[in-house]
Parts: sequence; structure tokens; C-alpha cells
Amino acid sequence: MVESIIELFTGVIPPWLTVLVISMLPLIGLHGGFVAALLLNVPWEQAIVLAIAGNIIPVPFILIFIRAVLAFMSRNKYLRPISKFLEDKALRKASELVRKYPGRVSIGLFVFVAAPLPGSGAWTGSLISALLGVPFRQSFPMISLGVVGACAIMLILAYAFPYAMGF
Repeated sequence: MVESIIELFTGVIPPWLTVLVISMLPLIGLHGGFVAALLLNVPWEQAIVLAIAGNIIPVPFILIFIRAVLAFMSRNKYLRPISKFLEDKALRKASELVRKYPGRVSIGLFVFVAAPLPGSGAWTGSLISALLGVPFRQSFPMISLGVVGACAIMLILAYAFPYAMGF
């Protein structure tokens, strides 16, 4: 998927902007941003800044507007199934967080966003936070720290580990 997006943007926008845009996308995010940076030969120092920035840019918008967007979608018979799916998925993940970190949802958000697992990350963490009603001033810093944690993990996996293995 990342390769297809790179092909789409090649010759249209510079490689650094491609990394930033890919890092902003749901389901791909920071992890895909690092893959794109590797494929486009973007230096790791620049990849860090671009992947973090790209992954954090959507977070405030999700935290502030997602409840209104989901409410709008739920009133439309064609969009209602998508809204229901997103809410159900987020609430399932939220119940896991609340169970694992009772009384410390902020720490759970950090761990959830930082974990390089499918279905985790800034987009889903922001959705969970908004649906749980976690205040912006509490959730935004923890999600941002989670993005930095995910970046550190991806930096090791994408750059340091292959280098250490002689690739």
C-alpha cells in the first residue's frame, strides 16, 4: 500500500512531503511513514521529525471533532454502519485499556499508541480517548508521547536493526 502511495506522489511532491503525508494516514501512519522514508532514501534524522509530525497532526482534529462526525454519520443510513463499526472497535479497545489500566487511562493511551501493533496508534488512540471523554489536555500529551515511543521502536526496527545485521 505504501509503495502505491509513493508511486502516486512520485514527481508530484518531494520525498519528504510524501513521508509526512503517509504518516498522517489512518491504518498506515507512522509505521508506513518509516517504510516510505526507507524506500525514498530519506535520512533517518529527517524521517523521525516527519513521521512524528505527520502522525500527530490529525490528533487534535480527531479529539475535538470525532464525536460530532460520528453523530452526523449515524444519522445517515449509508454512513451509519461505518460509524457503528468505528465506535464498536474503539469501545472494544477502550474496554481493554480500562481493564488493563483502571484509573490510569492516560497511561493506557500512551502504551496503546506506542505499541507497534495492528489497530493501535494515534488515530485509534484519539478515537478511544474522545469516546471515553478523556479531556484534551490530558489525552493529547499522552497520545503525543505514545507517537514518540512508537517512533523510537520503529527507528530501531527500520534503521538500527538492519544496520546492525549488516543490511
